[in-house]
Amino acid sequence: MSNLVKISEMSGRYNVSARTLRYYEDMGLIASIRSDDYAYRLYDEAAIKRLEQILILRRLNISIKDIKRIFDTTGSEVVLDVLKKKVDNIDEEVSLLYDLKKIVLEFIDQIRKMNFEKETDVKLLYEKARDIETQITNVDYNGNSAMADRFFEVTKRLNDKVPDIMIVRIPPFRAVTSGIMPYDDIFGEFQLWQEAHNDFYKPIIFESPDFLCENNGKLEWIWRIKDEITEADVAPYKIIEQPGGLYAVAVSIDGDDESGNKVLHKIEKWIERTNFVIDDSRATSVHMIYVDDEIKKGLGYHQLNFYAPIKLKNDC
Repeated sequence: MSNLVKISEMSGRYNVSARTLRYYEDMGLIASIRSDDYAYRLYDEAAIKRLEQILILRRLNISIKDIKRIFDTTGSEVVLDVLKKKVDNIDEEVSLLYDLKKIVLEFIDQIRKMNFEKETDVKLLYEKARDIETQITNVDYNGNSAMADRFFEVTKRLNDKVPDIMIVRIPPFRAVTSGIMPYDDIFGEFQLWQEAHNDFYKPIIFESPDFLCENNGKLEWIWRIKDEITEADVAPYKIIEQPGGLYAVAVSIDGDDESGNKVLHKIEKWIERTNFVIDDSRATSVHMIYVDDEIKKGLGYHQLNFYAPIKLKNDC
């Protein structure tokens, strides 16, 4: 085992979470070595080189689906096709951002011409700053109507590049907890316990039973169980009652740290524009939906849902 690298070392060396390494393995991008007498994943030189290739491609915002295409074929045709599409996407985004810049500069010019001694102009300034897009439709707009139309088109197309936000209510449920775990140990003994008991404890609400919760830099697995399961059945782990509640949910189509951070940022920005706030009494969590093979093959990736606990501002 001296030539093999542990998952914790792999994670620290490349600044990649253990969850992301597991996701890459689930997608067939890298392979680990497991043995009956050792609980943790180990990686050989080939897996390390493959991870380095993945990280370079992810830096270029190449999707997991396209990375898999690259690795599954020989020759340069697929690589060239993927990179050409990436260049086209960059050109489109640059064009959209350039148009958006011109539109915002026009709004700034209008605001500079306002009379701040007039209450109506000050109110209009506040409303424009709060939500420019809404005010274009609800307030008399003296600018270029074609520019306003272009603004709607640009912002919509830019926003379409990021997953939408859903609001869901999860009912209370019984669960077994791994307890608080360090980042480099989240796929250790508790995962082996899960895998050994998956069929017996298969839940009735979620096809995939686990939630990985994060709160104040700590991680915890929450694994839903049936009502008839007892403390003796889950020993040495504990049963808890999850309160459920409202969550703002977005899907990461790639499932790794980089795409996950973008999704969480989008949720945070969305919450700022609503009457919701983050509910700090509950943990932010992720949930991997292991769809059947046919759907996974059609999508080319697993769906990883990010759950941000929310509550109404007036409930604070």
